[in-house]
Amino acid sequence: MPGVGKASTNAEPRPGTRDLRFLILGPTLNDAAVTADLLRGAGIDSQVFSGLDALAEGIREGAAGVLVPEEALSGPQNSSLATALAQQPPWSDLPILILTRTGADSPEATEAWRTLGNVTLLERPTPVSTLLSAAQTAVRARSRQYQIREHLAERLRNEQALRTADQRKDEFLATLGHELRNPLAPILNSLEILKLSGAADGGAAHACAVMERQVSHLNRLVDDLLEVSRITRGIIEVKKEPQDLSAIVRAAVDTSRPILDGMRHQLQFHSPGEPLVVAGDAVRLTQVFSNLINNAAKYTNHGGHVAVSIERDGNQAVVTVKDDGIGLAPNLLSSVFDMFMQVDRSTRRAQGGLGIGLTLVKSLVGMHGGWVEAKSDGLGLGSEFIVRLPLILGSAATPEVTRRVQSLPSRRILIVDDSRDGGESLSLLLGVMGAEVSLVHSGWAALQAVETFRPDAVVLDIGMPGMDGYEVARRIRADSLNRGMLLIALTGWGQDEDRQRSAAAGFNHHLVKPADIDQLRQLLSVV
Repeated sequence: MPGVGKASTNAEPRPGTRDLRFLILGPTLNDAAVTADLLRGAGIDSQVFSGLDALAEGIREGAAGVLVPEEALSGPQNSSLATALAQQPPWSDLPILILTRTGADSPEATEAWRTLGNVTLLERPTPVSTLLSAAQTAVRARSRQYQIREHLAERLRNEQALRTADQRKDEFLATLGHELRNPLAPILNSLEILKLSGAADGGAAHACAVMERQVSHLNRLVDDLLEVSRITRGIIEVKKEPQDLSAIVRAAVDTSRPILDGMRHQLQFHSPGEPLVVAGDAVRLTQVFSNLINNAAKYTNHGGHVAVSIERDGNQAVVTVKDDGIGLAPNLLSSVFDMFMQVDRSTRRAQGGLGIGLTLVKSLVGMHGGWVEAKSDGLGLGSEFIVRLPLILGSAATPEVTRRVQSLPSRRILIVDDSRDGGESLSLLLGVMGAEVSLVHSGWAALQAVETFRPDAVVLDIGMPGMDGYEVARRIRADSLNRGMLLIALTGWGQDEDRQRSAAAGFNHHLVKPADIDQLRQLLSVV
């Protein structure tokens, strides 16, 4: 017996139409051929099969429905049909039309109705109109299933595209963080050199303090950029200490001064005569108020007015940032703090941005036990942002201390960094601190210097061309003479997987650029 019988027209299904064909197993091949001709006359593509095994294979290739007589289900081949139906994907519920004998329900029909799923019983002799109606209904139902299949496939493609985009976003942010941290490191190192050499005394001390604050601020912003999910979940780390709120807001004004001056805005600043002390992270709170002031400046026409005021309201400190800019529509007041929300995108006043500034403001204020609200009388009538923070009563603010880096014990330190500015500034800084330093700019040069210079510690960049820092560390550790050598990774790569890889390569410590100089000094002091 051949696996697949021929229809009366001897025509195979057209390519691409298998999913819409009706599979027919008749009581006889002649009956099946006649039935196939009837269905084709109604516009339903059909194919005749001579046995259940061939029919089951046809189901796997694609079908809109199946027509079988009940007596065909009584043989041992019935299991092949049941197996093919059980192997259908979750979206599939293939219609099965079963031609039953006249009279009472047979055991075969009853079992098929119970086990085969989407079954319709047609008693013989079956009127032609009944058969055609049942087949057309089955095809329509199957077509809807195919729509579900396409919807699920499209959703899967979208999910895969989103996963790919998310992976690329993470890779981009990691690379961006690395590239941003590289220039921050030599700037911070140079500031430390100025302070240690005494060049930052007198009038230059203030300039160095401002630069140091801004480098620290930039470093924290890079961390935020790399961990956008932390912003939405409100889990950014804050280090709370008693802070003079007026000093923080003044620092925020200084940070925002370039955009205020560039837009030729008039700034009014009011602070109370008494100190208002809050428990907060100075960098984070400065970030809050500079974001609000920047926002006011961006959405106010040139030559506008921005007013910043600080006042006490019972046990709370209230900071208000008010402008006479474009204002907010009433429907935006509740959504202005949403992630990626930007007002008036169509105009130049939006001036770009990621749309995360106000989201970050709300998150950080909440982490300080306060809240922020937006007010506006409408479009063209300006905006007002009000931040409320709990006061610490009877406490003094932590005084700002000019940090002096302590000297290092006598150490031989090898610095390996393909960034010449970064490596040279760190080399000069550690030399001023009392260390004997050797500087190289490649992995191969590092291995040679380990043999000739015999350092106590190696401060090693990871992302170097040619031989990267992981491979350098592994080769250093492969020599038993170097097992006790201190290896410190100093890199722009700071994700968890980067730290795990550096530990596996043999590094003792993993620092992210720009490194905290006190922390680096402490690590190098215990060699």
